[in-house]
Amino acid sequence: MKNKVDWLEYDADEMVAADKDALWHHLKPHRVFESQEQMIIVEGKGLMVKDIRGREYLDATSGGVWSVMVGFGRDSIAEAVYEQLKKLPYFAGVYGNIPTIKFAQKLLEKLPRHDKVFFSNSGSEANEKAFKIVRQASRIDPSRKGKFKILYRDRDYHGTTFGAMSATGQAQRKQDFGPFLEGFVEFPHCACYRCPYEKTNGNCDIECARKVEDIILREGPETIGGLIVEPITAGGGILKPVGEYYPILQEICRKYGIWIIMDEVVCGFGRTGTFWGHEHYDVDPEIITMAKGLASSYGALSATVVKQEIYDIFLNDPANPETRLNYFRDISTYGGCTAAMTAALESTRIIEEENLLENSLKMGAYLNEQLETLKRYDAVGDVRGEGLFAGIEFVRDKQTREPIGEEEMASLMGNVLQAGVIVGRTNTSFHGFNNVMNFAPALIINREQVDTIVTAVAGAIEKTFG
Repeated sequence: MKNKVDWLEYDADEMVAADKDALWHHLKPHRVFESQEQMIIVEGKGLMVKDIRGREYLDATSGGVWSVMVGFGRDSIAEAVYEQLKKLPYFAGVYGNIPTIKFAQKLLEKLPRHDKVFFSNSGSEANEKAFKIVRQASRIDPSRKGKFKILYRDRDYHGTTFGAMSATGQAQRKQDFGPFLEGFVEFPHCACYRCPYEKTNGNCDIECARKVEDIILREGPETIGGLIVEPITAGGGILKPVGEYYPILQEICRKYGIWIIMDEVVCGFGRTGTFWGHEHYDVDPEIITMAKGLASSYGALSATVVKQEIYDIFLNDPANPETRLNYFRDISTYGGCTAAMTAALESTRIIEEENLLENSLKMGAYLNEQLETLKRYDAVGDVRGEGLFAGIEFVRDKQTREPIGEEEMASLMGNVLQAGVIVGRTNTSFHGFNNVMNFAPALIINREQVDTIVTAVAGAIEKTFG
């Protein structure tokens, strides 16, 4: 009989060759990388991962894209998923299943001002659902007729599908994929270090938020239905708004009947030291989207969560030919996967029972404190972050804030990797500004591991810049 798990066995050289022959890697320019052996990760435990050649690394990226919140090798998640799969692996989301119901309840416990959960399978898709909700409401709700446009912030990232890209403020991510969808309108970013109004924190009127009203009036308030933001801009450079920012933005949105869509795909589930990133601010979004940390990437899962008044817009009378199609006519195949829901339930239990929010807050403060010491280097222009989410912006000159180039950034990243630590960076996002190294380790990190990360970065800075 054929071994049921023989696919777990492999020859390293064969896999390296197959990787080159068969796999189209994400975010890789092929001519540069075709001749190189790509890192192939084969196992992980906690924050440590091992590649196919047996080399070990401390992963400061939670799996590369900030999503393995509780660390690698969690047997209890694998066991819970296994038991569920034996009972029922899947049934379409037009029906119910027990893990889906229980996880929806758990999410709403964490979001007491929200009422309904729509599941899908990726952050891009979660945001697409939010945009569809805004668009359909603008057709079927008399009070929102014509309010179809979506405002989005420069430097924020919301996904790879066409709607999500249309709402993404990163020029290089969007380059060559247009034309994009109509009705998406950009407003300024909130990066104090590179203020679009050349002001300094404490000596401004939060123009980056107030400018939104000018844009609304220019476009016509009667045409704008939603505004999407990340609580803290993630892939755009770890940009943390000042405390006054969101109250101003919310006041403007409520004045004109615009729903705030809070994209918690990266910041949610403890990344910033609170369960949700927007909890650091006085803001009450109408719609919240999430993915990544929901199941700690032990399963593919995302969600779009709304308030009852939004859900109620889509209640309909099927006997009335004028309103019978006024329900949210949407489906996501993998929103019915019980494995991902089970993984999410167990991952959330771990976060709660192991007090990982407290650890995120405590170790996050220590991480940011230690990263601040790197300002002693001329190449370190700014350090910023919240909880276990931090970034370093590298510059050629601290006075002019001229960013370092792509080659220098690539060399710096390579030197950190040689020291046995995996960190992230802004990658093919902005012309001339892909100069931010980022850190988002799993919530279980300890002080010794923080020290290892910072020591590796310090050594890489010295090796790269002399």
